[in-house]
Amino acid sequence: MTFVRPARRVLLAAASMGALFVAAACGGGGGGGAPEGGASSAAADFTKQGDIEVWQGKDTSGNFPKLIKQFNDSHPNGKVTFHELPDSADQQRQQMIQNAQIKNPKMAVLSVDVVWTAEFAAKGYVEALPPDMDTTGHLKPAVDAATYFNKLYAMPSTTDGGLLYYRKDLLDKYQLQPPTSFDEMKAACDKITAGEKDSKLGCFAGQYNKYEGLTVNFDEAVHGAGGHILNPEGKPDVATPQATQGLQTLTDWFKDGHIPKAAITWQEEQGRQAFQKGELIFHRNWGYVYNLANKTDGSSEIAGKFDVAPLPGITGPGVSSLGGHNYAIAKFAENKGTAIDFLKFMSSEEVQKSNTLATSNSPTIEKLYSDPEVLKKLPFMDIQLKSVQTAVPRPKAVEYGDVTLAIQDAAYGALQGQTQPDAALQALQSKLQTLIK
Repeated sequence: MTFVRPARRVLLAAASMGALFVAAACGGGGGGGAPEGGASSAAADFTKQGDIEVWQGKDTSGNFPKLIKQFNDSHPNGKVTFHELPDSADQQRQQMIQNAQIKNPKMAVLSVDVVWTAEFAAKGYVEALPPDMDTTGHLKPAVDAATYFNKLYAMPSTTDGGLLYYRKDLLDKYQLQPPTSFDEMKAACDKITAGEKDSKLGCFAGQYNKYEGLTVNFDEAVHGAGGHILNPEGKPDVATPQATQGLQTLTDWFKDGHIPKAAITWQEEQGRQAFQKGELIFHRNWGYVYNLANKTDGSSEIAGKFDVAPLPGITGPGVSSLGGHNYAIAKFAENKGTAIDFLKFMSSEEVQKSNTLATSNSPTIEKLYSDPEVLKKLPFMDIQLKSVQTAVPRPKAVEYGDVTLAIQDAAYGALQGQTQPDAALQALQSKLQTLIK
């Protein structure tokens, strides 16, 4: 996950003029745009078998190749190869779009971020799945995120809600409870750092580099202050006192050091590594961190010393941005029959459970959150479920690349002190009004 380079900005801008907000992307009707290129399940041949490639971001768990081997061992008519993409969501999306535009037949199954569905479906990058794909038992937010104009374009794979990781040993030492607001978190940090007298121990960090993670953290700060990016009618409404308070709080925390200055370059992995090294008291991240931070192989200095709590908000309990990935089938892929078989395999209860246990990624099948084996190993799953169920989706837009870049521009400039938060959000409001209609 890296800084969005100007070259990429030009590429995205050239490819996306005049964005369209999908007000009813999951329910159909109204202000969306129908899929381009005639992508539909009727036109697709989902019977052809043969070898395929699965395009997915960097695997930090080491478990995905094991699942591929399990599929290949039981599927004689076509084998899966893992085409590993960078760990940056922005770079993943860029490579998928570029290869869809050149109609690369080798790109078959795509692990798509939940916010890409509208764009990929509307532009004909992915196929609408056949009607016999069963989503019974999957969490509604995950299914909604895979649906566009009442058609399913991806199978739910993993879902995510943001979590607050915290040093339980330190909170217990100073008789503190997990914070429910930023003010409580600041007070806890001040008490702990004063007592520990450790110059390397920072207070809190999320993801603030100029990439999709910044959009997520901005979104959560705004909602955590009682604001929103879009109003209930789907219109931009980000130049408000509440949204300004959310961005102002992050800006102030950078200024006074409660967020380390180095965190302006952090994505998920850099923040995770800092937390595992014992350099943070609190850390906002996703569920996958839990297993990695608990490793006893020497890679984590805080194994057994941390716990998980709901996200704090700016003025009260926090609200997560909805995360997760779903599996879609590329429009120009060969061997879509094998691709369908792989989607069914990866979305099955058995595979989702084994993947959850191995990676601490959150499943999309609701019953797994109360599975005794899952809860024994991952006791935070009840918190994770609530985070997902109350999460707020990021704007669903056909030209999502332009929307998220506009958000990143506004937030990053304010965090760096180049723009005042209120001015940044006024400019963002104007930009979003041209992008989301």
